Amino acid sequence: MSIERTIMAFAGFMVLLSLVLTATVSHHFIWLTVFVGANLFQSAFTGFCPAAMVMKKLGLKSEAEIAKAK
Repeated sequence: MSIERTIMAFAGFMVLLSLVLTATVSHHFIWLTVFVGANLFQSAFTGFCPAAMVMKKLGLKSEAEIAKAK
């Protein structure tokens, strides 16, 4: 799986997790959803995504690197 798809899956998981935590634990967990959304929004314009940097260090490849290897 590419970094791009992994980021989408991770962001979706974090939003769903924060909604469950908001409903069951504390309404303050809604701020996790805000953080994830704001990070996705800024990364669309800047290209900077901390999660992508971590995943790159873990050995995941981007879609361009996967296509180049074929």
